[in-house]
Amino acid sequence: MKFAVIVFPGSNCDIDMYHAIKDELGEQVEYVWHDTESLDEFDGILLPGGFSYGDYLRTGAIARFSKVMPAVVKAAEAGKPILGVCNGFQILLEAGLLPGAMRRNESLSFICKPVELKVVNNQTMFSAAYREGETISIPVAHGEGNYYCDEETLVKLKENNQIVFTYQDNPNGSLEDIAGIINEKGNVLGMMPHPERAVDELLGGADGLKLFQSIVRSWREANVVKA
Repeated sequence: MKFAVIVFPGSNCDIDMYHAIKDELGEQVEYVWHDTESLDEFDGILLPGGFSYGDYLRTGAIARFSKVMPAVVKAAEAGKPILGVCNGFQILLEAGLLPGAMRRNESLSFICKPVELKVVNNQTMFSAAYREGETISIPVAHGEGNYYCDEETLVKLKENNQIVFTYQDNPNGSLEDIAGIINEKGNVLGMMPHPERAVDELLGGADGLKLFQSIVRSWREANVVKA
């Protein structure tokens, strides 16, 4: 499987994402600059965390208009797995690939610490390696991670089982403790916690590795012909 790590001006978790794929999964991965206009050669697209374009206007608001984003939309429409983490999640929201918006943390402070998540839905290409209801530890690092949507959208998220991860002890005020959601089609995941920073016990834990393993396993089941 071949992954693209999209690099925007201000991305700072792209190296972590690259490491998770290349060194921990052993899969192919390339950095792809934000002005690239085709992602056809890639099987999965990763939007890393950071401060794209300095977070001017709103987090992700300028990155949403980068030249690469029509290709990201095309990949999403084709059913390819798209993962947006932290700033990547914010970009997916701004691009309309996921519903809702991000607000400042309730504390109005930047939060950087490990948090416990509950796996609410393990029937996705991103969470299949987890047990339903499993508690995992993944670090967060954000100032605007307070997820919000209107009541109608929240009802749809629940009805379609689009809430994948929730916080056990909500660090930012996020609505309904939401930490990660997927689109209705099930191939676009946005989450504020950083699974790429939890892929090796030497770094404090490896609970995030199963997320990437889930993506690869799902892709292989769908695309690799067994002899």
